[in-house]
Order: sequence, then C-alpha cells, then structure tokens
Amino acid sequence: MSDQPRSRARRRRDTEHRLTHDQDLWVASASADGVPYLVPLSFDWDGEALLMATPTDSPTGRNLATARTARLGLGHTRDVSMIEGEVEVLEIDALPRERGDRFAAHTGFDPRALTTPYRWFRVLPRRVQAWREVNEMAGRELMRDGRWLV
Repeated sequence: MSDQPRSRARRRRDTEHRLTHDQDLWVASASADGVPYLVPLSFDWDGEALLMATPTDSPTGRNLATARTARLGLGHTRDVSMIEGEVEVLEIDALPRERGDRFAAHTGFDPRALTTPYRWFRVLPRRVQAWREVNEMAGRELMRDGRWLV
C-alpha cells in the first residue's frame, strides 16, 4: 500500500490517461431478469464517450441494448477506475466512417469487416470513481451526474 493517497485531481488525470491509452476494459451488464454478465471488450475514448463493439446477439449486446446502462472497470483491482454510464446503441453502419476507423486503429479490431452482426455501443459516463487502496476510498467519486467534480 502506498503511504499517501493521491489527490482527487491526480486520480482524474490518471483516469483520463488510462481512458486515452488503454485498449480494453471490463463491461458489466445484466439481463432483464437480473442475470449478471461480465466480459472484457476493447474500447476507444474520444474525450466524451467510450465506444465499444460486440455481437448484436451476444449476452452483452442484448443486455446493453435493453438496459441502456453499463458499469465499466478500467485497470486492475489495486488501481481501478469504475465508470457507470448511459448506453447509446448504434447499428454497425450508422457510425461515421472516421469514428470507426479511429476505433479500429486504437484497438486493432474492426467489427465492420466481420460477417457476424455487430453493433456499436457508445457509453456516456455519468459517474466515475477511482481508487487504489483503502487509503483512497474517501474521495473516490470523481464524476457525478455526468460532471467532473474535480
């Protein structure tokens, strides 16, 4: 455990760095009857929202399209950013080509080239929390109602 907790401003910078540079995160969703599902997906952050893609008929694709909400885990358990957000569902051909190209360049994955039907899922963060250890539990909320607090 580190001796001193990071400031909230530092945690926001660290979270934004991870959003910009990481390629994968954990996506938690649930079915209409409450069955949880957790999968890793690639993503791209444009400074406003996270863009992901998954097969239309996968459990995650169905859950996100139905609930229109998700919880995302970025990083590892000793340095995590948790993001709760609203989900916008886009058909694979509805995204501007430049945005799809950016996703493919960042992640090394282009769902537009596959025969399996995929959809885009754009997650707009509403709440962000970040902490490393117990000493960072206080003050872990960095965004509430879609607005950065620091």
